[in-house]
Amino acid sequence: MVFFLRAETFYDLASHIDELGPDSIIHYGGKSLHQQSHGEAFLSLFNNRFGTNGIYLLDEPEAALSPLRQMALLKVIHDLESSGKAQFIIATHSPILMTYPRAQILIFDGARIDNVEYEDVEHYRITKDFLNNKDLYLRELFKD
Repeated sequence: MVFFLRAETFYDLASHIDELGPDSIIHYGGKSLHQQSHGEAFLSLFNNRFGTNGIYLLDEPEAALSPLRQMALLKVIHDLESSGKAQFIIATHSPILMTYPRAQILIFDGARIDNVEYEDVEHYRITKDFLNNKDLYLRELFKD
């Protein structure tokens, strides 16, 4: 199975599943994806439709997920990847998703592609610095 997910096309997918009727909805946890929060619906898709023997191309799956749900996605990825038959290629800005053990993190910067360590990723550094110095950042952002 090959699966490509983009957050902006998820609504269309959920509508299509509803149009197919109850027999299709069963394969997504038994509840219409439209009757769940955006994050719940994403996790329902991950939990019910992702399986072994697949390659999954995910474009910013964190867009619909709270930090806690991003960690739940890490568990889904781990369970599938551990089988040795599922592979994930994820475009993300999420420092949480980038923590996946054994992840190869690639930075696409113009014509270059570089392999980087987690702590060297700009999104990690900025998030960490902001959380450790939020008052300083907020003063700088909101100064007149």
